Amino acid sequence: MPYGSIIGQDRSIAILRRAQSGGKLAHAYLFDGIEGCGKRKTALALVQSIFCSEGKGCGQCPACRKVAAIQHPDLHLVEPDGTFIKIDQIRELQRELAFRPFEAPKKACIIDGADKLNPAAGNALLKTLEEPPGNALLILITANPGGMLPTILSRCQRLQFQAIPQPAIEAYLVDQGTPAETATIAAALAGGSLGKALEVSSETVLQERQTLLQRLLALSLEDIATLFATAEELAADKEKAREMLELVTTFLRDMLLLRQGSGELSNRDLLPILEQGAARFTSASLMGLIEQVAATRRALLRNVNTRLALEVMFMRLAEA
Repeated sequence: MPYGSIIGQDRSIAILRRAQSGGKLAHAYLFDGIEGCGKRKTALALVQSIFCSEGKGCGQCPACRKVAAIQHPDLHLVEPDGTFIKIDQIRELQRELAFRPFEAPKKACIIDGADKLNPAAGNALLKTLEEPPGNALLILITANPGGMLPTILSRCQRLQFQAIPQPAIEAYLVDQGTPAETATIAAALAGGSLGKALEVSSETVLQERQTLLQRLLALSLEDIATLFATAEELAADKEKAREMLELVTTFLRDMLLLRQGSGELSNRDLLPILEQGAARFTSASLMGLIEQVAATRRALLRNVNTRLALEVMFMRLAEA
């Protein structure tokens, strides 16, 4: 069954199943949680359970297979077109929802990346949430509810998805054929995201992680040109820049743990390099750097100049 393929979200799935069995599904949901924790899979599983010819989300009938492939005529998926979800996309959705269902009991829409609605699109969607057409189901997905209009948040039933426990991620990776040691490292770095764990578990990404750590420890205020060039390179892809900041946080945390005598490291395979960093920084400077990285992440969410934000962070790192 589709729900059975989702790990670590038993609470959210139980809430949805209970509401559906009691005929009390809301017309609009907000699935809120970190990237890669199963929000989109759960949204599709919910739609399958409604559209399924067996009435349970079997995953095998034509309706379930169409939903899984995003090819069902009564399922509409809206994602950012470039940086934002635009008003034309919401207007097209509204036109589609105005028609009667072709095959399913109701129309369903998944808006993945709902925090990327631009102001015009958000206000247009608000009208649909206030006056939903027929008995259509709308599922909004976000990892950043703070980037959404409060009026939209207030009109959705919010379902918070938890970070997936590290042992569950590790067990899943091993079941998929990932070597045990790699699975342990990837699960530790994933931060509760199965999607991130699958990405991190590749040899290429693990090697890139080591290269990044070595580059950051080599930054120096005496070679400001290299520092600025590094910031410019890493700022080229804003999404990757955010992922890099998460990784830097794990490096700094591991160094702090080493200074305090703990061996519970996320990047345990990079121990010699981490020991080098732990010897260089004091505990106080490491805590200050962790806060600087957090401030940089918040700045990127506010769409500040990515390169400038990274330059400031790297200068703090180089002078510590």
